[in-house]
Amino acid sequence: MYLLKYTGHSLRSSRELWTILLGRSALREPAQIEAELDRHWDRLHQGLTYFKLPSSSSAAKVKENKDVAQPLKDFGLRISKLLGLDEQQSVELLQCYLQEDYRGTRDSLKVVLKDERQSQTLLLKVADYYYEERMCLLRCVLLLLTYFQDERHPYRPEYSNCVNKLEKDLVSRYQSQFENLFKAEAPTWETHGNLMTERQVSLWFLQCLREQSLLLEIIFLYYAYFEMSPSDLLGFTKMFKEQGFGLRQTNRHLVDKSMDSLVDRIGYLSSLILVEGMDIDFLHKCALEDCTEQHQFSSAPDVIKEMDQLLLTFGDIPHHGPVLLAWVLLRHTLRPDESSPVVRRIGNTALQLGVFKYISTMLKGLGVSGNNCTASTAKMCIYGLLSFVITSFEEESLQCSHLIDAACEVLSAPSLAEVFWEMKPNMGLGMILDSAVGMFPHKIGPLLQLLTALLSNKSTVKKVYNFLDKMSFYTQVYKHKPNDIISKDDETLWRRQTPKLLYPLGTGQTNLWMPQGVLGQVMIGGEQGYVVRWDHSYSSWTLFTCEVEMLLHVVSTADVIAHCARVKPILDLVHKIISTDWTVSDCLLPLTSRIYMLLQRLTSVINPPVDVIASCVNCLTVLAARMPGKVGCVRCVCCLIAEGMKAGNYGNLLVQIEQPRGEYAVTIAFLRLITTLVKGQLGSTQNKGLIPCVLLVLKEMLPTYHKWRYNTYGVRERIGCLILELIHAILNLSPEGEDQGSTPTLQSLCIYSLANTEAGQAVVNIMGVGVDTIDMVLAAQPSSCGSEGPGQILIQTVKLAFSVTNNVIRLKPPSDVVSPLEQALTQHGGHGNNLIVVLAKYIYHKHDPALPRLAIQLLKRLATVAPMSVYACLGNDAAAIRDAFLTRLQSKTEDMRIKVMILEFLTVAVETQPGLIELFLNLEVKDGKEGSKEFLLGEWSCLHVVLDLIDSKQQGKYWCPPLLHRAALSFLLALWQDRRDSAISVLRTKDRFWENLTTPLFGTLTPPSDTTEPCVLETCAFVMKIIGLEIYYVVSGSLEQSLKDGLQKFSNARRYEYWSQYVKSLVCHVAEMEEEGISSFPETQMLISAWRMLLILSTTHSDVMQLTEDTTKLKLFMDVLDGTKAALTTPMSVPCLRLGSMMATLLLILLKQWRRSPDILSPLSLILESVLQADQQMMERTKAKIFSALISVLQIQGLNGGDISQLPQLLLSVCETVKDEALALIDNTRHMRQMGDTAEDEDSMETDSFRGPQKDQRDGVCVLALHLAKELCRTDEDGEHWVSVMRKIPVLPSVLSAVELSLRSKHNLYFTEAALHLLLTLARTPQGAAAVAGAGVIQTICLPLLSVYEVSSNGASQVTSFSRKSQDSACWPGVYRLCMSLMESLLKTLRYNFINEALDFVGVHQERILQCLTAVRTVQSLACLDEADHTVGFLLQLSSFCKEWQFHLPNLLQDVQVNLCYLCQTCTYLLHSKKMLHHYLQVRDQEIDSKQPRNEAMPPAEQKALLAVQCSLLKILSKTLATLQHFTPDCCQILLDQSMDLAEYRTLFVLSFTTPAFDPDVAPSFGTLLATINVALSMLSEVNVECNHEQLQLQSIQALKSLLMFTMENCFYVLISQAVRCLKDPSILPRDKQRLKQELSSELSTLLSSLSRHFRRGSPSSPASGILPSTQSKQPTPGSKASHEGQEPFIQLVQAFVRLVQR
Repeated sequence: MYLLKYTGHSLRSSRELWTILLGRSALREPAQIEAELDRHWDRLHQGLTYFKLPSSSSAAKVKENKDVAQPLKDFGLRISKLLGLDEQQSVELLQCYLQEDYRGTRDSLKVVLKDERQSQTLLLKVADYYYEERMCLLRCVLLLLTYFQDERHPYRPEYSNCVNKLEKDLVSRYQSQFENLFKAEAPTWETHGNLMTERQVSLWFLQCLREQSLLLEIIFLYYAYFEMSPSDLLGFTKMFKEQGFGLRQTNRHLVDKSMDSLVDRIGYLSSLILVEGMDIDFLHKCALEDCTEQHQFSSAPDVIKEMDQLLLTFGDIPHHGPVLLAWVLLRHTLRPDESSPVVRRIGNTALQLGVFKYISTMLKGLGVSGNNCTASTAKMCIYGLLSFVITSFEEESLQCSHLIDAACEVLSAPSLAEVFWEMKPNMGLGMILDSAVGMFPHKIGPLLQLLTALLSNKSTVKKVYNFLDKMSFYTQVYKHKPNDIISKDDETLWRRQTPKLLYPLGTGQTNLWMPQGVLGQVMIGGEQGYVVRWDHSYSSWTLFTCEVEMLLHVVSTADVIAHCARVKPILDLVHKIISTDWTVSDCLLPLTSRIYMLLQRLTSVINPPVDVIASCVNCLTVLAARMPGKVGCVRCVCCLIAEGMKAGNYGNLLVQIEQPRGEYAVTIAFLRLITTLVKGQLGSTQNKGLIPCVLLVLKEMLPTYHKWRYNTYGVRERIGCLILELIHAILNLSPEGEDQGSTPTLQSLCIYSLANTEAGQAVVNIMGVGVDTIDMVLAAQPSSCGSEGPGQILIQTVKLAFSVTNNVIRLKPPSDVVSPLEQALTQHGGHGNNLIVVLAKYIYHKHDPALPRLAIQLLKRLATVAPMSVYACLGNDAAAIRDAFLTRLQSKTEDMRIKVMILEFLTVAVETQPGLIELFLNLEVKDGKEGSKEFLLGEWSCLHVVLDLIDSKQQGKYWCPPLLHRAALSFLLALWQDRRDSAISVLRTKDRFWENLTTPLFGTLTPPSDTTEPCVLETCAFVMKIIGLEIYYVVSGSLEQSLKDGLQKFSNARRYEYWSQYVKSLVCHVAEMEEEGISSFPETQMLISAWRMLLILSTTHSDVMQLTEDTTKLKLFMDVLDGTKAALTTPMSVPCLRLGSMMATLLLILLKQWRRSPDILSPLSLILESVLQADQQMMERTKAKIFSALISVLQIQGLNGGDISQLPQLLLSVCETVKDEALALIDNTRHMRQMGDTAEDEDSMETDSFRGPQKDQRDGVCVLALHLAKELCRTDEDGEHWVSVMRKIPVLPSVLSAVELSLRSKHNLYFTEAALHLLLTLARTPQGAAAVAGAGVIQTICLPLLSVYEVSSNGASQVTSFSRKSQDSACWPGVYRLCMSLMESLLKTLRYNFINEALDFVGVHQERILQCLTAVRTVQSLACLDEADHTVGFLLQLSSFCKEWQFHLPNLLQDVQVNLCYLCQTCTYLLHSKKMLHHYLQVRDQEIDSKQPRNEAMPPAEQKALLAVQCSLLKILSKTLATLQHFTPDCCQILLDQSMDLAEYRTLFVLSFTTPAFDPDVAPSFGTLLATINVALSMLSEVNVECNHEQLQLQSIQALKSLLMFTMENCFYVLISQAVRCLKDPSILPRDKQRLKQELSSELSTLLSSLSRHFRRGSPSSPASGILPSTQSKQPTPGSKASHEGQEPFIQLVQAFVRLVQR
């Protein structure tokens, strides 16, 4: 085992401990922090001595250790040699390094350890890691000392306990460590091995200085809280003197320039420790209360003497200054009498060292105080010193200007400003303020500098404002005594004789006025000039306004520089005031309103004052942030950037002044201002004003800022950060804030520039900085830099670059061309150095968890959108990076958000990155066989972690919070959705996998109104989806037993009811909330969707899912109904409608599948009413679903029978909808036809996909409403309700108009079909038929129907396949057939009232009708036969009106009669010759599907098809004969009535007895009719045989038998009638008549004997009212069963006829 995986705590590295204490790990609870401190306090206590020196006993222990591999031991010994570190600790260090920082894989480690060069590199990396470990250990202690008394810190009690434990000998230990460090001899190659090169020695020394600095920092902070004894002070003073305050290092020959700042820092901290040790604050307090004997030094005279002697030798190093100053105070206060010469000497030395200047340099050097505790503590310490110094000594004796600088630095510490204002004004630093006031306004700077420093919060703002508002002295300087003054003789007091304006400004402008008689005290007088302090009350704010006015006046003169120096402190003060407390801004309006003008004037000067301009822009930024609407900022900014390159605009300022100087105050202020304006989301007009500024940033700044000249380290990073902050703000603007006009918006401009110009490349370069550079920058900065160090700014910049790139890719409009940005992101660079690798390697960054997280987020985005393989880009690093990802994912202490992001990245990769996901799944084939399909989890498989995370025993522990659990399940779901069978097969057989997976479904969730963790909803949704997919894809027999058990348990625990209830409550909760109030809508929607999927599955897999109980189903169904009702009957918010639509779908599916319909009509009708009143656009789909559900309910109820109380209301709603939809359809179709005229070639069926709201779809609202209306009318057969509704609402006229338009334009197929179905239903009742006919149905249908079909010469338009589809699916021939049925139905119901319309119809469509009758011979498709069936059906009804037909359309009648006879012949022939029919069907099929080989035996499908065609032919035949019966004389009449007019009836069949041929030239004859009877008879006997085999269902057999009987009956009837007509016809020769008699006699006798045999076996009677419409009323009554003789009546008729013939 090379690389131990540590999950235990035995080896917690110092860096990990530091991360935990900072609160950046998964351990966030105080108890966990306390446990860590308890476990490691000894290490903190020991400090650097924790790292021991090598020893032989330790080396022996390493050799004996069997748990560590030999190569690691050997390498550990090499580390020990190089670093001079204990052997055991060296091995532990190596193990920690391998766990945390090693960037290779296990296999590569074996190679590295064997290879000399590679192992040397590894050694040096371990050395760096060791140095960092030492630093982190000290940082931990520093952190504890920083916050152990900070009430605001969450871990204060824990830190405090630990500090109390450490306190005893912490300092003595750390002091001795410090001494060891500065006395340490530098390592050499002789002592530490040949890797200890000069560079390594230099690194060692740099580390040594860093550690010294940190140790001193710890000691300083310690003494800020604990008292130092005089002897300790003496000890420290001696030590620091020996070390020269850091300058006399043992190895000072190694100091180079880069280390100067560290050496200075050591000096600063040494000096501060000594000052802090003297406890000046307490001394000051003792002096004030006159009890100096309480101070610890008052009782240590020996120490004082020794210190005096020591300090008299000081004075050669600036660091001595503060120490000497503090000692002067101490001696002066404690023993003023005995030590004056010593004190004076020491004090002078301190002043000669420039102590106050040194103090301000030192405080600046220690860093900005924010969260930097060392800097703030130093300021507190110096504050005490300065206060006491100023109180104790004459101000004149101190260096005044440097004193003010030092005071300002000190007062910038957050809490000190408040302390200052609470003090008495004549005490301490208050005296500096007094002296500054004394010189005001002659010297504006010092006072304003001090007051600016004294602003820290709102209360101090008020104090500063009021202080300046009520000034009582006005100091002026005069070279000569003015004339309008009266003075005393001694020239100490002046008086004004005349009033005076203090500023030479024009009349009407703000000014200050000094009245007559004001007294002034002359402070300094004489030859050099006079300083006079006038006793005059005024407001400084007025004075400031005058100063700004003056600057505006002198802006183009030589005085501008001097005036700028006076105005800049004013602007800085205003900026600080308004940014600290906005409420004062109204009082400052006179000033703030002049800033715009000032900025315009100053930027137009030849050599503009950059610092004043920057101050102006800073003020504008605050104003813009506070009142974006009122500020004319944008105008002002535009004047800064003026469009051309006019002199004085900001662009010029940057190029001509800032870049050459390397100072960028204006640039920084300018970027902040624009960012503020963007964040204020100004209206679009102002956004347009910002476009030139943003263009400048994108074109001129972002691509080149890194090449500019810089004087100060860190400014470049800050500018980069500000530029990206601006872009980030623009990309995060919400679209509403952007105006969607024709001009580009800020956002689109940014996206375009970043995607297509150098700006994008610049961002790519920032992301490409890489993890190593960041680590180097971080290592170089002092540890207490806080959040403002260059390292932190660099990290922030890179994070912004990630975020910006992610947003650009997300928001970029889709295009086929790859943009330069995408190319740069995904191209393979040389040496495998592409950006994808750089991004992935940020996983090694440990300082800021957000950095790797954002890098992975960007990788996730790229993996989704970029057409590339991440795996390929990673190249050789892939396995190592995989290991790093998994190490962080497995770590118990890792920050949870990184883990979630890694899992999200892998989830995306499942679908888009097959290579990468295989790497992470790391599946190995079992037994190593190539062909085998069984897999095992490899050691580095991400599934180990995922299985851990879903383990039910881990839930609720700190390392598995709900969000992480959700991410793990999301990943598993991705595997199932992507059907990763190899991974799934491993997972599903894992022990307890299904049990762990389903655990969330057995929990009890908080009610929806109290949900705090919406991700729990998603977790449950993912589980439901995985179970659903598993059940759906796996055959029920092969499901894992554990999953079946889980489902059984789910059912037994009544979880179906629980979840059903919960989902209902979720929907109701969303329905009750306002749209804004729904925080977790996506999660809610996901859960409902998953539950819906489970229920839909349960309709088909109820046995597996254990959902079989009717009561449960009913409960679930009613919950779904209630949920739908709640969502769709409330005020409609968008989320509500979405859920309503989802629930309606589920309702519909359950209704159709379970076929259970408890009384749900009333809730459904309520929902329908509510839905019909809602917004049309949004409700389209939902309406359709509700209509569909109502149709299903009516159909189910129709089966069960029963009254419907909601009928009238439903009819009203539905008819209203039908009318509106039909009218909308009319408009839409007209619009489409106009559009269609422009698009010439478009096929008429294609235009159905018109983009309008009224699409004609099978499941569209319009079509479903028609179907629902049809169902309702069918339910209301007697017309109780629909008649009145249709009188109220003009449904029929609007529907018929729409149908007419649709037929003419051949559009809206589904609508037309549904409308015809509705009309057909109505036409079946007399009332309905009358209404339909009255509404003008014939005008609607008759002529427009012509455009639906094209009549061809051979009927070829009929060819379609014999599949059922051609009959069932919507098509225009189907519409034609429906129209036929409608005509038939109307004629049948209305009889003579409709005969004229029927004849019109037949006349118009005669070609099609005749063609259809002849087509049966050539085309036997079901569609064709179906049309023939409908046509003959209609002709059958029409044949009852022969006389009218004969009168109106005699030729057509004759054609129809001929065609019908031929049709009879065709059908008989096809029915007779089964083989022939089968052959025709096969030929037709081969045309349609020539690819399939034919085999001899008839397959069942073909048999079925053949049977269907036979049935169709039989129906057509029976109707044809029934129709012919009307065209031939009535049997009884012709047999009995001698005087019948034969001319009225034509001879239909020729006198011939040949069997029917398939040749159209052979005319139909008596042989045809006899053959028909024979065919029917043989089919009857076949049916009986099949009946015994039970091949057909009983019902269909009965129907078939009745049909055959009906056919025979009609055939006999026609035969007899035609025969008698021939026998009576005088034009026929007697010879022929004789032949007819003979043939008929013999044929019929044979037939009769067969029939009687058949009837004796028992056969059904003919269906007078059976399957077909009855023939005419005068037919013999075949409805009776057998007659009393046991014979059918028609047989008796035939027997009578035979007897007649035989006579």
